[in-house]
Amino acid sequence: MPNVTTIQKYVSSILKGLSPSLTYHTLGHTLDVAEQCMAIAKAEGITDKQILLELEIAALYHDAGFLYAYAGHEAVSCIIAREQLPGFGITENAIDNICALIMATKVPQLPGNKLEQIICDADLDYFGRDDFFDISNNLQKEVLAYKIVGSKIEWEQRQLQFLTAHSYFTKTARQKRDAIKQLHIKTLMRGYNGGTT
Repeated sequence: MPNVTTIQKYVSSILKGLSPSLTYHTLGHTLDVAEQCMAIAKAEGITDKQILLELEIAALYHDAGFLYAYAGHEAVSCIIAREQLPGFGITENAIDNICALIMATKVPQLPGNKLEQIICDADLDYFGRDDFFDISNNLQKEVLAYKIVGSKIEWEQRQLQFLTAHSYFTKTARQKRDAIKQLHIKTLMRGYNGGTT
């Protein structure tokens, strides 16, 4: 079976080439998503080594497309994965599965199966964590730098809307993260006064 540690080291080396303007979509984010994928999968009772391998590789590659594009980066991530993974002994069928998982992370998230639910929940795991505000500030800097939003006020409105509309898919993520996520929503609602930052 291919060695996921070797793949992780390789992906980590290429992601060092990400733009410094990407303050949220960083190597740290990628490694965090991979870690959360494995934790959620374990808690959800997934033990098949091949399935876990594909899930972890998908997490490692899910944002690699940011090396070349912001919009549509998921599709670019799949191109990169298809180019590189055969060199690590990953079969074409496994790569198809990996790319389906990568594409599932596209917002709005519409996962079609349990594995896609896991990677989606792992990608937004921080919504229900204590480091939410630190990570959120990094995302705010990024979307302002890339002109995804025009102002901090617009960012605050979008973030609150997104967080309020968001639901975790897996039982594990709901149990682990929902309560703290709701506290964050209340904090944001208290702090947002409709006009100033």
